[in-house]
Amino acid sequence: MNTLVSHQHNRNMLAALPLPGRIGKPSVDDIYPRIFDAILEQRIAPASRFTEESLGDVFGVSRSIIRRVLARLSHQQVVILRPNHRPQVAAPDLEQTRQILHARRLAEQTLVRLACKAPQPQDLRHLRDLVEQEQRCLDRGERGPAIRLSGEFHLQLAAMAGNAPLAQFLGSLVPLTSLALARHEVKSRRHCAWQEHLAIVDAVEGRNVNEALRLMDEHLDHLEQKLLLTAGTGSSK
Repeated sequence: MNTLVSHQHNRNMLAALPLPGRIGKPSVDDIYPRIFDAILEQRIAPASRFTEESLGDVFGVSRSIIRRVLARLSHQQVVILRPNHRPQVAAPDLEQTRQILHARRLAEQTLVRLACKAPQPQDLRHLRDLVEQEQRCLDRGERGPAIRLSGEFHLQLAAMAGNAPLAQFLGSLVPLTSLALARHEVKSRRHCAWQEHLAIVDAVEGRNVNEALRLMDEHLDHLEQKLLLTAGTGSSK
């Protein structure tokens, strides 16, 4: 019975995901991070099936908004959409995760090199703002939003590189990495991602290509260790 569970759970889930105050009806951009956060925090469980109506009830928006959010998540391969089937949260296995991380490393080595060429002040401010948001979420114990913001950091860095096809390619890999992190990473308040992100920003701002490459490679090493070792241990039980 793979549904979004009970009506009471739906109300609790909605209460746990407050919408920032704004005038007017919620948009796709408002609802997307809330649904993605719910997936990352496994309030919408891996491999669970649900309906547009159930999500619309939970988040208090129309089916058309939900449909567009699901289409975005489907494009990112976080949600699987098939004709005549309910939407389903993806569940990358160990080999898929390994391949995703390998592809990310190849892409991000080039992207960080390009980002160092002519970093713009507004782009660097955006990166630092994402790092600050990530740190605040971790301090509050908000693991799902922290994972999502960590991914957004990498996507913003990719956008700075000025190579749209390569950035788009990375955009297909980062959400899946976030999903794997949510499933397999040990749940702990100790988390070094934001410090590593901040060091990468400093290197990019200084146009220190070699240092930025070294830091990114080290960061991806840590990510790979957390994911593959934890996932591998879980799969062997």
